[in-house]
Amino acid sequence: MIELESVPELIDPVMVAAFEGWNDAGDAASTAVGHLDREWKGEVFAALDAEDYYDFQVNRPTVWLDGGVRKITWPTTRLSVVRVGGDKPRDLVLVRGIEPSMRWRSFCNEILGFAHELGVEMVVILGALLGDTPHTRPVPVSGVTSDADLARTMDLEETRYEGPTGIVGVLQEACTHAGVPAVSLWAAVPHYVSQPPNPKATLALLNRLEDLIGLRIPLGELPEDARAWQLGVDQLASEDSEVAEYVQTLEEARDTAELPEASGEAIAREFERYLRRRDGGPGQGPGGHATETGDGSYLRDPSSGRTRPPKPPRPESGRGRNPDDKGDRGDQGPGGPSGEASGDAPEEE
Repeated sequence: MIELESVPELIDPVMVAAFEGWNDAGDAASTAVGHLDREWKGEVFAALDAEDYYDFQVNRPTVWLDGGVRKITWPTTRLSVVRVGGDKPRDLVLVRGIEPSMRWRSFCNEILGFAHELGVEMVVILGALLGDTPHTRPVPVSGVTSDADLARTMDLEETRYEGPTGIVGVLQEACTHAGVPAVSLWAAVPHYVSQPPNPKATLALLNRLEDLIGLRIPLGELPEDARAWQLGVDQLASEDSEVAEYVQTLEEARDTAELPEASGEAIAREFERYLRRRDGGPGQGPGGHATETGDGSYLRDPSSGRTRPPKPPRPESGRGRNPDDKGDRGDQGPGGPSGEASGDAPEEE
């Protein structure tokens, strides 16, 4: 029995979830949910029992000191709630954790139990995959669902993917079978610079989430970090002629594929986002709130005085992924969770 006595009655709640691991290339998705939790000062109200879902030899607990007393933090999934004010206030239930090692069906049922008790109207699951996409262009973000009606009413893709999947796909299907509207948003991360963090992909996910649920999300320093990340990768790529040539090939393929869209729906979408933001958002000044632009650059507040973060690691040389890179972060097998190597909109849930 789930008891949520400490959680007040929620207003039009939407659940937003992300999980570290296979579905989180560049940590883009989990960082996006962490950003929402930090900007809106989320309050944790529940944590799943780590013993039920995690192999501690895969996801190790950490030891830390609290006033000289040693304590252990166990890997788990936590739920928090944030209230977004404004003319039309609504609540978000944030789910952030690590992809479970076992008992995925029980894991999803427990998440859905919280969604049911809290009256969640829709579940949005964020993910990121590795793809053949250039870092110099806007990050492709696709929205997919298993619900044909939802796909039609919200202008989403109805998934047709078949193949290996992660907890994002399993949770989405669990929501569908339980009658809970569910959407997955996927950002494509350049496979040649897949090391976290990737603030540009995080920013793209938040922009798409903003459009989907109709909320203005305070972006904080993300636009500045995204611009600095791109400039750092530009510099590193320019130092390796093979990587620079490969990036140019990706750019040409991307520009050719998106030429028809560039003059229509994409421009309209960016203009609508600009109109929403031009007066500033929560926690933002009129000049310090930036969005991703069509040419891959970012607006920047010249008076901020911020220095750019450390450069990202050097991109992998050559045209393929490093077959020896089996790390948990962003390790998604051939072509990411959808089994594709393309930077086009994934069909995976």
